Amino acid sequence: MLDPLIRLVSALGSPAGQRARLSILIYHRVVPREDPLFPSLPAAADFDVQMRTLARQFNVIPLADAVAGLRGGSLPARAACVTFDDGYADNAEVALPVLLRHRLPATFFVATDFIDGGRMWNDTIIEAVRLTRKSSLDLNELGLGTHEVQTLGERRKLARWLLDALKYVAHEERLARVTRIEQIAGEDLPRNLMMTTDQVRAMHRAGMGIGGHTASHPILARLDRVAARAEIQRGKDKLEEIIQSRVAHFAYPNGKPGEDYLPEHVGIVKEMGFDAAVTTAQGVSYGASDPYQLPRFGPWDKSPVKYALRMTQNLFRTSYKHV
Repeated sequence: MLDPLIRLVSALGSPAGQRARLSILIYHRVVPREDPLFPSLPAAADFDVQMRTLARQFNVIPLADAVAGLRGGSLPARAACVTFDDGYADNAEVALPVLLRHRLPATFFVATDFIDGGRMWNDTIIEAVRLTRKSSLDLNELGLGTHEVQTLGERRKLARWLLDALKYVAHEERLARVTRIEQIAGEDLPRNLMMTTDQVRAMHRAGMGIGGHTASHPILARLDRVAARAEIQRGKDKLEEIIQSRVAHFAYPNGKPGEDYLPEHVGIVKEMGFDAAVTTAQGVSYGASDPYQLPRFGPWDKSPVKYALRMTQNLFRTSYKHV
């Protein structure tokens, strides 16, 4: 009974054609089973339910088709796209089989410096806190205090606090601090969190979109124009070398308009020949939307009813933030 009702309400919020609205979902990781440290991350079973619900309620199309449909006023009713940021190995190992099972396309935005054994700074923090066998971490030399890590709750709290504390620290300084935290934790951390070159190629061969996400995932707003352009170009060039095909779409790292990227970065993305770019501003896209600042949102509810309702609710957002 709920399915037809949701489809009806969704159609009212997103009819086909000129008045259509596009929902772009954002994911980062899909883990094999629930992560005790970050239980909000979707596990394989959760993602399977979400994709089954999405396929039943929405018309899921490739991002390239969605961009063309927005420009041409030819989107189907209840149009939706699925996207992933960063390039985690579980995208290929866990998410891809689910997408193929439900016959759903997706686009994967990959930060190229971490392919083949790299690790993002945030994962160094998470894994250091997760794996340390110490009962407390003394981070006073970094100005970050001393923290008990005897319980799962203490570890979860510290990981989240450190991620917030270091997110907007200058790139080189943050790298130095994170490296020192790894040393203080005293454990060997995993080197298999991100996709390999072969996995990126396999995703492309499976019909999935591969998009640019810079090389080292910096906050573009914290770089000068030359450095920002080099980051975007280096990531694009590397991906095109790997997949032997044009990379047409881009995702701004972190993606908050006015905070993580600025108008000059929108201009750079246009100049470099991308067809469109996505942000992390919440909302839906429509005909008048800037194709280089398309909003996304994450309805990560584990209940299929809540998931469908949140997807439907998003269709009625009247505006979204851009620079």
